[in-house]
Amino acid sequence: MLQAVKSLMSSATGNNNGDKKLTPLQFKADVLAGLTVALALVPEAVAFAFVAHVHPLVGLYAAFIVGLITALIGGRPGMISGATGALAVVMVDLVIRHGVEYLFATVVLMGLLQIVAGVMRWGKFIRMVPHPVMLGFVNGLAIVIFLAQLGQFKVKTPDGDLTWMTGEPLYLMLGFTALTMALIYVVPRITKFIPAPLAAVGIVSLIVIGFNLDLPRVGDLASIQGGLPTFHIPMVPLSLEMLQIILPYSLILAAIGLIESLLTLNVVADMTETKGGASKECLAQGVANTVTGFFGGMGGCAMIGQSVINVKSGGRTRISGIAAALFLLSFILFASGLIEQIPLAALVGVMFMVVIGTFAWKSLTIMRRIPRKDALLIVLVTAVTVMTDLAVAVIVGVILSALFYAWNAATRMHAVSGIDVSGAKIYSLEGPLFFGSTESFLSQFTPKDDPDRVVIDFMNSRVVDHSGLQAIESLAKRYDELGKRLQLRHLSRDCKVLLGKAGQLVEERDDEDPTYGVATDYDLKTGQVGTGH
Repeated sequence: MLQAVKSLMSSATGNNNGDKKLTPLQFKADVLAGLTVALALVPEAVAFAFVAHVHPLVGLYAAFIVGLITALIGGRPGMISGATGALAVVMVDLVIRHGVEYLFATVVLMGLLQIVAGVMRWGKFIRMVPHPVMLGFVNGLAIVIFLAQLGQFKVKTPDGDLTWMTGEPLYLMLGFTALTMALIYVVPRITKFIPAPLAAVGIVSLIVIGFNLDLPRVGDLASIQGGLPTFHIPMVPLSLEMLQIILPYSLILAAIGLIESLLTLNVVADMTETKGGASKECLAQGVANTVTGFFGGMGGCAMIGQSVINVKSGGRTRISGIAAALFLLSFILFASGLIEQIPLAALVGVMFMVVIGTFAWKSLTIMRRIPRKDALLIVLVTAVTVMTDLAVAVIVGVILSALFYAWNAATRMHAVSGIDVSGAKIYSLEGPLFFGSTESFLSQFTPKDDPDRVVIDFMNSRVVDHSGLQAIESLAKRYDELGKRLQLRHLSRDCKVLLGKAGQLVEERDDEDPTYGVATDYDLKTGQVGTGH
């Protein structure tokens, strides 16, 4: 029991994976960073709840539960999770068509799918996301965060429609937003005792409340007052039809949630120069969403904006995420009246500074120095993230990266030929043999002009896929029809295994199977394995 408690304390203080050691100063920094994050979470959670067409408390409960659980057991101390817009835009169609109870059931299934991903250790595949796609991801999310804040510059008309502010209200909103941003920039140069975003929100709030200025407040969005979330089994029929309804949404939400969480994990790891556990984060997100679905929350994932606020405010250990979740719950239970008086201009200013800090400005300066395909990937992923959603953008980016790589690898296939002392023509291959390079491979040979014995040396090549095998068979057939003998030499063990799996070219002779670099000839005409030269 004592060992379990010590383990939990070690996890909570962030002493794993090389994270910063918890000291009294770090504890203070984490708590204040958590308070700053909690203040920024309120309008975000409420706004995303509106997007999903659910009650604001559904978004707030999700931010609390998901934030708390991922802070406790997630793969990256310092990350903040909660209700996000990327998930809300998928949920809205489900809620409109089938109601909020189906949403809760969907979130439960979403969490279970994410748990499976964590158990299967699929988080490791995030390393397949290239750096240009990562840059496009952060740039796209920065733009999305910026565009989301523009909604705060709109007011309701008597008809209930939204219209842009004009005149004095607009000038006040812009002025106090700019003041908040200026304070966030200046405060660290005066004191680091309190996080700059928290100080800025406090100062601007005191000015607006003290002078009773007519500015939109958090309470104008919705009341955040509520009680503790209660256990609630989703009221949906347990049937195959119900599963057919929620499964597609759950798959999409699980994928989007994991992609955004794992990419945010990488961003935070880079900012803090530490490592994170991708599969552990998958498991944490799954547990958090499963629990959230049973407590009336809309589900969530990692939030890059709030994570940046946390890190910039000094949050480094799990205490910061735990504090943010507990502060958010205390707002709901005890301090709703006070929090509802905070001017939205202050929170918009904080988020605008997050946009500035999140956007990879270096990506603009390196465009002319990096390969065109990488520059294209950055721009494309950024645009797709803004126009559609993160999952689509990342998938598009990874697919294009793979195609670019395949094209580049295909152009590297070439052969150097020569005649040995026995009169045989030797083709020494360079580059991988796969679906993209088969045409280039076949074009290297001149069967009609070659002597009766031809050797293909694979020392500097690899047979990667079935297309490569087919190309070899096609070439062998051409030589066979001309009555010429073709041999393969220096097939490494991995190539031979691949050929064996295809069940076509290699006879299994364990006593003759070479280690890497041992020469082996395979006579395609006789089907015999001979001694290498």
